Amino acid sequence: MSASPLRIPRSDDNSGDIQRMNRALMDIARPHQSVVPPKVGFGERRRPAWHSHVQGGPEIAPANPKDVQLHTGNGSKIRGEECRVFEGMVGSSLTLNRTLEQVITVAPTDATVLIQGETGTGKELIARAVHNLSSRRDRQFVRFNCAAIPLGLLESELFGHEKGAFTGAVARKIGRFELANKGTLFLDEIGDIPLELQAKLLRVLQEQEFERLGSNQTQQVNVRLVAATHRDLRQMLCEKQFRSDLYFRLNTFPISVPPLRERREDVTSLVKFFAEDCVRRMNRRVTTIPGHAMKLLTEYDWPGNVRELQNFIERAVILSPGAELRAPLEDLDWSKQVAQQPGTLAEAQCGHILKALKETGWVVGGPRGAARKLGLKRTTLIGKMRKMGILRSTEAALLPSPRSSVFVDLPISQT
Repeated sequence: MSASPLRIPRSDDNSGDIQRMNRALMDIARPHQSVVPPKVGFGERRRPAWHSHVQGGPEIAPANPKDVQLHTGNGSKIRGEECRVFEGMVGSSLTLNRTLEQVITVAPTDATVLIQGETGTGKELIARAVHNLSSRRDRQFVRFNCAAIPLGLLESELFGHEKGAFTGAVARKIGRFELANKGTLFLDEIGDIPLELQAKLLRVLQEQEFERLGSNQTQQVNVRLVAATHRDLRQMLCEKQFRSDLYFRLNTFPISVPPLRERREDVTSLVKFFAEDCVRRMNRRVTTIPGHAMKLLTEYDWPGNVRELQNFIERAVILSPGAELRAPLEDLDWSKQVAQQPGTLAEAQCGHILKALKETGWVVGGPRGAARKLGLKRTTLIGKMRKMGILRSTEAALLPSPRSSVFVDLPISQT
């Protein structure tokens, strides 16, 4: 006799229990259901490959849309779609994205990389990113600044020496190439290496072998070289200051790091990043960056690039006793701005008046005043200043916007 299935009578007494049990089972199963990520539709923008290495977090909306709010809690990171951190590089501009895509491309290989860019653009961060994303990431990353060592000691520092090789060589010394064996050697300011040493450097790159100073024994190494310079090596080739064969060997994969003035959209992210870091380290109370200050920081050219901006923000945090960042905007040297043609006659006039006022210490009248310098009557100049909004008081500092005809009076924050 076959066993009949168990049947539960559906009575009024147990139907409610069965429904509650079914709901409970569904609640238990729901967290384990797989979620299929949505596909990228036609016309949607795909994220760059380097975004997988980015640190991020939730967006925090500021109370005033023109002000920038800082998040200074422990473990805070850059937040929002406009703020990205990739191997220490902060920003998401198109020019920076192109550079980071090059890093992603060349890092897995053992190709020699030549990083070129102005001082303060972050060339060493790019070199470290190349190392950290390569198969040598667990090996040594040896940094060496060729411009910081006297020429007489440069060969010894790079290739090492034997005891007694020269006066003062009391012991054998291992050079940077041996220290970086099976790892990465970063030669910063390679344009400062003298011509007589460039031939030996070329041999190491081609043959992966060299001799210590004062030794006949050949040393075999396996080193990946990443070089950087702020000099124009092509110009140095024309001036016979750099070997062409070494240049072509170094230039296997060139990477150009853009200056900060070519990625102004990253300034806001950098200011927030540096300000939050300084606030945490110094235990300050700064929580807000005024919108007008951020606007001018974005428009400034920053000839010293990211390094100059970092030092400026650190000084601003030190000078800020309250919750609002007191940026010393009057310390910025607008006279060194990259030449830009004014868009209108009013902009040119306004800039000319402002220059005369700055040169005369904001003295309008008198024999040494700005009016005499401009060939105007004192009342005429005052009228033009009022019309253009050029004002200065004991509690205000005027800074021009190089891309706008509007000049704003920036009061120093009161706490």
